[in-house]
Amino acid sequence: MESKKFKVIIVEDVKLELKGTEEIFRHEIPNAEVIGTAMTENEFWELLKVHTPDMVLLDLGLGGSTTIGVDICSSLRKNHPEIKVLIFTGEVLNEKLWVDVLNAGADGIILKTGELLTATDVQAVMDGKKLVFNYPILEKIIERFKQSVAQEQRRQEAIINYDIDEYDERLLRHLALGYTKEMITNLKGMPFGVKSIEKRQNDLINRLFTINERSGVNACRLVTRALELRIIDIDNLEPDEE
Repeated sequence: MESKKFKVIIVEDVKLELKGTEEIFRHEIPNAEVIGTAMTENEFWELLKVHTPDMVLLDLGLGGSTTIGVDICSSLRKNHPEIKVLIFTGEVLNEKLWVDVLNAGADGIILKTGELLTATDVQAVMDGKKLVFNYPILEKIIERFKQSVAQEQRRQEAIINYDIDEYDERLLRHLALGYTKEMITNLKGMPFGVKSIEKRQNDLINRLFTINERSGVNACRLVTRALELRIIDIDNLEPDEE
């Protein structure tokens, strides 16, 4: 069964790459009709006044700026939510840019490396699939995912191994934020006076340090140890309500 025909506008500012991309469509994705190409942002918006595509294949780096592609994507999402936006970019190392364009509402990112643009990926976007990536970017995403799961696992294990309860976590987190013991006793979720807080802090020192390491451990060293052990998460150091 032949796939339904759809219309595409290609936005790409390097002539040779534009030609190459058009060739890929002609040979690999015959059910796509390239109804226009643009090499600048202005050309693209002018083209859009005349033609309505089903998909925009968008290069991120236009005229030396990497953010224009993100702006175009954002604007399309707002004003033409029905148009699919597939990013086709040579920005193979700029992870921040990928995150920006995903936040701007892109349907997928194909890096200009590895298997390039395939009929399967383009069709997946046309079929309404979100987050379509080619292999090089998928590899990176999986790597990051594995890292973050491993970190979370280490945190869970540390909390169990050192017998950390919610009050321990709250105490350590607020010490890391520079709260004094007096300030910590004023927190909503801390039903303890200063003496109890001191006792808890000493108890934590005994749990997190060996006998030989314990002498002279202050709040700062205790917090550093808790961060090293992943008992508190440096990326989620938010204070509680007071």
